[in-house]
Amino acid sequence: MPYPDKLLADDEEVVRHLHPHWLTVFWPIVWFLLIVGAASFGAAVIPDGSSQGTWRLVLVVVAVVLAVALVVVPLLRWRTTHYVITTHRLLFRQGILARHGRDIGLSRITDVSYRQSLWDRIINSGTLTIESAGESGATVLKAIPDSDGVQQLLNHMIEEDADRRAQENAGYIRGEGDGDGWHATRQF
Repeated sequence: MPYPDKLLADDEEVVRHLHPHWLTVFWPIVWFLLIVGAASFGAAVIPDGSSQGTWRLVLVVVAVVLAVALVVVPLLRWRTTHYVITTHRLLFRQGILARHGRDIGLSRITDVSYRQSLWDRIINSGTLTIESAGESGATVLKAIPDSDGVQQLLNHMIEEDADRRAQENAGYIRGEGDGDGWHATRQF
């Protein structure tokens, strides 16, 4: 699913749109299988009698509550977490009902580093730490698929953004800005 264009500037394009690594949904899937198996087994061993329907209903309610807590919520959390690299910025969005996010202009990023444990290297995942100019501090993005490739892509995009800005400023200084000639009031 592409990232909504309404969140992008006119000349901005999505370069890479990521969710956390797919293995973050491994345990919810395991929990789903265990809950379904245990509920099925439990329903089968409930003895016949007048209260059999009540016990099965209780079993189904418990299974549904466990499935929502251990399966649905983590899957929704994975699906609603977005890491988006565009030609101008890095966007981070997270949350199911309440959402929070951060946009960091590529020109404000001062350092991009990644960390991988042995397990992360095996599954090709890792943690990105993005330092940016300002008071917000470092942004840590966990469970990034291909974290070393994403780090290299971000560094490449930062260089391209700096080149694009330099060309825009050079064109503007030469009087090619917006077609109106020299603009002495423009600030860089």
